[in-house]
Amino acid sequence: MLVPKPDAINPGSLILVTGASGYVGGRLVPRLLEEGYRVRCFVRSPQKLDEYPWRSHSEVSVCEGDLSDPDTLIAACQNVDAAYYLVHSMISAGDEYARRDRELASHFARAAKQANVRRVIYLGGLGEMGEGLSNHLRSRREVEMVLRTDGVPTTVLRAAMIIGSGSASFEILRYLVDRLPVMVVPKWVETMTQPIAIRDVLRYLVQCLRVAETTDQTIDIGGPDILTYREMMNLMCDAIGLRRRKIIDVPVLTPRLSSRWIGLVTPVTSKIARPLAEGLKNRTVCRNDQAQQWMPGPLRGAREAVDAALGKLQAGKIETRWSTAGELPGDPSWSGGTVFRDQRETNVMAPPEATFTAVCRIGGQHGYWGADWLWQIRGWMDQMIG
Repeated sequence: MLVPKPDAINPGSLILVTGASGYVGGRLVPRLLEEGYRVRCFVRSPQKLDEYPWRSHSEVSVCEGDLSDPDTLIAACQNVDAAYYLVHSMISAGDEYARRDRELASHFARAAKQANVRRVIYLGGLGEMGEGLSNHLRSRREVEMVLRTDGVPTTVLRAAMIIGSGSASFEILRYLVDRLPVMVVPKWVETMTQPIAIRDVLRYLVQCLRVAETTDQTIDIGGPDILTYREMMNLMCDAIGLRRRKIIDVPVLTPRLSSRWIGLVTPVTSKIARPLAEGLKNRTVCRNDQAQQWMPGPLRGAREAVDAALGKLQAGKIETRWSTAGELPGDPSWSGGTVFRDQRETNVMAPPEATFTAVCRIGGQHGYWGADWLWQIRGWMDQMIG
């Protein structure tokens, strides 16, 4: 006997968002509010939400808790119609982080079941199961299965690279092409991927609430373009206005080495870069267009998405960044919001105006305080490589 699907979850319903301080969650909340939903944010550190303008919205409530604490989870799920699970560790540390992710997802699934939540929505990653699937993507598959274990209807949206100002993938790509005229990359640079704009990810996440057909379904979401990572790098160069970089792929460059190089060249740490680098070897392309059949709407192409992200960056209007997510078990100590500042002082016997003028004259035709010839050599080297 066929079991009828639950009705659509319409505006006015109470929606729980876990990971509301993260990159996607911080942008999802205002979209839900715009559509008329009431939102409850489940976060470890409520003060992290204070910087968001939607924090003071009358339809936003905040529940402080921890995914490892079943009691706070059950309280957060009470009277909720749908719950977004947007929590996933980006620190690749052997099997421990994957085991911990399964454990946290299990706590959430049981709490949702006990509170009679009508639907769970999870944002996972594209990539087919098999021996070659990266540990990070495999862990996301495991989380999908765990969320469905207790029987709560779960909508899984799978995405590849998300292009948006402040996303880890976008920042890595931007900094690599901006800083390296010549790049030595893994052979996976020829792997096909189907990137999607963050705007379109958010549209699918919100729209699936009202589309009953998406209940308990796994849906691939992606933009209209299927590209190799090499083509993505060239596209980024064109968008920034740089000459296309010399890209040399070698078979011996491992994810570990790649992540260390990314950590050196970009602001994204090697621990976060590693699972992203591992995922390069997996083809991440949508299997069908079911998402557009159920939730039709315009999709931004890769170039349009990159231009939009760069525009937000230049205007200083970045809603969230990859680094805004709260600390999870297995994350480094600094990920919970601590900011390190290198501050040094020295006393100068001169007026502030004169001191500032002297500092501004360092370099250029005036030279440096010492070893001018070394700086000249460095300048020649920069000119030689463009």
